[in-house]
Amino acid sequence: MNAFTHVLAAACLGLTVLAGAARAGTPPDPWSGDLSAIGSQDWSRDRAAHLLERAGFGGTPEQIDALARLSPEQAVARLIDHDKVDNGHLRPFDASEIWDEGLDPFPVSRPATTDQARTRGEALGVQVKPDGNRRMQPVANKFFYWLRASRLETNRAAWWWAGRMLATHRPLEEKMALFWHGHFATSEEKVRDVRKMLLQLELFQREGTGNFRDLLIGVAQDPAMLAFLDAGVNVKGAPNENFAREIMELFTMGVGNYSEHDIREAARAFTGWNYAGLMFVVNDERHDGGEKSVLGHTGRFDGVQVIDIILAHPVTADYIASRIYRFFVREDVSPELGRQLGAVLRDNDYEIAPLMRTIFLSKDFYSAPSVGTRIKGPAEMVVSTYLKLGLKEIPGVPDFNDTTAALGQQLFRPPTVAGWAQGRSWITPGLLIERGNFARDVMFPDITYIATDRYPSLLTGDEIRAVHERIGMGYDITSATRPVSVAMAGGAGGDTGAMSNTGAMSNTMAASNASEMSGTMMAISSAMVDRDEDFNTRFASYRGWQMAVERVKPIPRTFARLDLAGMVAEAGLKDSTQVVDFMLGRLLRVPIDASRRAQLIAFLDRELGTSDIARARTYLEEPLRMLAHLILSMPEYQLG
Repeated sequence: MNAFTHVLAAACLGLTVLAGAARAGTPPDPWSGDLSAIGSQDWSRDRAAHLLERAGFGGTPEQIDALARLSPEQAVARLIDHDKVDNGHLRPFDASEIWDEGLDPFPVSRPATTDQARTRGEALGVQVKPDGNRRMQPVANKFFYWLRASRLETNRAAWWWAGRMLATHRPLEEKMALFWHGHFATSEEKVRDVRKMLLQLELFQREGTGNFRDLLIGVAQDPAMLAFLDAGVNVKGAPNENFAREIMELFTMGVGNYSEHDIREAARAFTGWNYAGLMFVVNDERHDGGEKSVLGHTGRFDGVQVIDIILAHPVTADYIASRIYRFFVREDVSPELGRQLGAVLRDNDYEIAPLMRTIFLSKDFYSAPSVGTRIKGPAEMVVSTYLKLGLKEIPGVPDFNDTTAALGQQLFRPPTVAGWAQGRSWITPGLLIERGNFARDVMFPDITYIATDRYPSLLTGDEIRAVHERIGMGYDITSATRPVSVAMAGGAGGDTGAMSNTGAMSNTMAASNASEMSGTMMAISSAMVDRDEDFNTRFASYRGWQMAVERVKPIPRTFARLDLAGMVAEAGLKDSTQVVDFMLGRLLRVPIDASRRAQLIAFLDRELGTSDIARARTYLEEPLRMLAHLILSMPEYQLG
């Protein structure tokens, strides 16, 4: 792979292509800011490709050709009116059997769980043992089981959703769901229930291009959002301002368009809103039914009425329309353009489809500042790569979740309630190299890959594995669960709960193998006199992993089944120049300069030993993969 180094380094130096948005210094485009519709005479294959790039995840040449044969109105309708498109080939999520009824309501912490067990004699559907050692160990085990199981199942859900993005016949449905997931950002890390996260995704898919009022009310009454923004503590007499603040600041109006008084009063309207299991409920005893004053309106408002007051405010439609525009078109939105977009949304009673139709048909959407200037987010970039390479499913290697996490985005786990920053935040020199590493791992998979869904990969993963090894050697639970640094030093003590430096742990283990083995017989002899205690947290974490892995279905660890040589043969390409132009046209939305095109042609000639594709037919695949790696590593590939 050393042949990659020079071109990849040159690609990193070309990062200015991104910073300059690929259009700096060009004269103003007369179409920029013009929301009037393009005509049939303006429609082209290149513009069909641009539409697929933004309204979906890009397209294969066949998909682009099919869209280009339609009129612009028909092409846009094909994407927006997706309810008419059959998507029956997509499989529903294949849920693992991990939920037990006793888990609801799930406690906020392990201490809360064990406190509940002491008080009630049971927690999480598990009875405290009437006598014996570690009477509450099964309760603690169950707590960690659900944390691990929900986390692993969420990884499966993200992989499944990516598969839908790749294989769907309704790309805008999934692209809108991805947008709303970042707009109404909710994380499984706090919700801790994959079932709620999947219900929220279904809401985004169902209402993504529907009516914004329906979507907003759905989100406000969504169990995942209610859990994420602490609805349970928003009660009469002590309103919690989390949701009221976020609904105004992030979800509808933007900073500076409301007062702190508006937030406090709106919070009162949402008191009593909560969830039971997977259902929205209103606790009337906890709801403040008194008079409230919100955004200049006074009355005995409930949450829905406050939402209607917010939607009636002139700034709301402008804010939402501008957020949509920034995701689908480009970052810069002038105040005037924002008002025009907002008027479309407002005049259509917050129906989202007419706004999307206006945007996708507008001259502005196809203007120079809008084409090939948007930096693809990690999930979008990964899915788009697989689609353009002709794959039909998301491979298991490289792992989708590990890849997107390394690139700055994990589905179902946005970093804050504000979602992901988007745009240039996706690109740093380090992240650009990570994107190149992803391309390498697709073309040349890591055969030593160990799946993290079957192997603890958290910061405490090495500690968990050490527990397993010691128990297998006969250690009693107290000794087996000591921090690695303590156990290896022969120190005394039980379940202290301290964590060692995992970075230094492997060196300590290597130096201490002999002392571990010499202590095995002593450990076995002490197994029957284990220290009496209510529970052992480290052992509970260890057992939680075991129980979760036992019940959570694995992600299939298939490699990407690429056939670039077959793709070239099917296209009837004769020489290396044609192949390079074919691959550039298939993968890039931004043209590269003539000198770098010449470099790629020379690179392929060297790897093939000829420019004649027919002569290289029997060994063509690997050089083509190296070529694709170079193209996918370029700064231009990150733009869509």
